[in-house]
Amino acid sequence: MNWENHVRKVVPYVAGEQPKNQNVIKLNTNENPYAPAPGVAQVIQNFDCEILRKYPDPDVSVLVDVLAKYHGLDSSQVFVGVGSDDVLAMSFLTFFNSGKPILFPDITYSFYDVWANLYRIPYERQALDDNFYIKKEDYTKKNGGIVLANPNAPTGIMTELSVLEEIIAANQDVVVIVDEAYVDFDGKSCVPFIEKYDNLLVVQTFSKSRALAGMRIGYAMGNPKLIQYLNDVKFSFNSYTMNALTIAVGVASVVDEVYFRQNIAKVVATRERTKIELAKLDFTFGDSKTNFIFATHKIVPAQEIFEALRANQIYVRHWNKPRIANYLRISIGTDEEMDKLITFLEQFLSKEKI
Repeated sequence: MNWENHVRKVVPYVAGEQPKNQNVIKLNTNENPYAPAPGVAQVIQNFDCEILRKYPDPDVSVLVDVLAKYHGLDSSQVFVGVGSDDVLAMSFLTFFNSGKPILFPDITYSFYDVWANLYRIPYERQALDDNFYIKKEDYTKKNGGIVLANPNAPTGIMTELSVLEEIIAANQDVVVIVDEAYVDFDGKSCVPFIEKYDNLLVVQTFSKSRALAGMRIGYAMGNPKLIQYLNDVKFSFNSYTMNALTIAVGVASVVDEVYFRQNIAKVVATRERTKIELAKLDFTFGDSKTNFIFATHKIVPAQEIFEALRANQIYVRHWNKPRIANYLRISIGTDEEMDKLITFLEQFLSKEKI
């Protein structure tokens, strides 16, 4: 058993539960409740399988070009990967090698510390304030890099761009990554800062707003030198990270701007309506700018609500972690799904108060 002494051991990320039973209300993994753009289905239906006998374009040029045009950038400023998790993991490996601790919030996407541990990157968690906002002064000390999700997950809170710019400007000797997985749901993007700060990398995904979690498309935007370094590492790892069908689907999603905006508007409208209904039931929560609400009840423990919901085939997310153990993260589903959630909560909570 001596070989085990040389194994790279890590505690893996735990994804949200994917129930085998499809007859559930699934509000636990922030998936989009609506179908991808109609053009996506057309691409899949008409896809020439003969193409699959050949390797895909390692540069993913057609998708990179479409994304660059969409964001008003040059193609040399865009990097594409297999979901934003792949892009972020590649970024950790590429940019965080100084030996100094990287900084990210104590309550944020729980993959950050997993990647740091995997790549043996020292890190320090910076405590959010009591309202779950970052404290910019925590990010001015010496560090090996900074990672901030904006809007943050699982809190849903958005940091103002002026605050983020102060942090980026104060750390120009390291790479600052802004993870914008949820930015399309009312957030404000840091992409305009790319031309001003060559240490900024902005990461986005197709999994949430573009309803393509099952296709795994993510991308990063930054100055050409950052992107070149990312590509160098990618091509040292796997030249063909994105398959031909996924590339075609990604392009079809980006070009259908009308559907994209309509889809987002529906999710945001449902989110705001759900906030009103949850408040009536004595839940409190921050002003989410995402496709989920991070809520706590004034009386009934989150674990108890979570278990009751799950027993009735309604799945939300709960973490038994410091500071957030009494919160539930509730993804925004269709209006019908959210109505069923609210109806159940009304009945359950009324019994709890008796």
